[in-house]
Amino acid sequence: MRVAGGEDASAMRLLPWSGTGGKPCYVVGDGTGYVSRAADDVEEIQLDMADELLGHAADLLAEADATAPQLHFLAARLSESLVQIKRVAESRGSRLEATLPRAEGGGMSPG
Repeated sequence: MRVAGGEDASAMRLLPWSGTGGKPCYVVGDGTGYVSRAADDVEEIQLDMADELLGHAADLLAEADATAPQLHFLAARLSESLVQIKRVAESRGSRLEATLPRAEGGGMSPG
């Protein structure tokens, strides 16, 4: 599949941020440009923040006296983080899939 400019669609990368209205953003290229490097940096920050949030969650959930507002706030932040990390996983999975050899007929051959 080709996209505008004649580039292969497999070179499309889902970016770790969304556009207007929450729509996904993509960059087309070989992964070495400014936007791709910025996306790498943002993904790293998102992964680090998720790790820190999990530590905070473990600490808060270990407390028997955590309040409902604290747990609500934690759940909201965990949900936001999960959306970000899911996008990172989808992006990386798509890029990995694009590097795998394809069998005849467009699908991968069984084991």
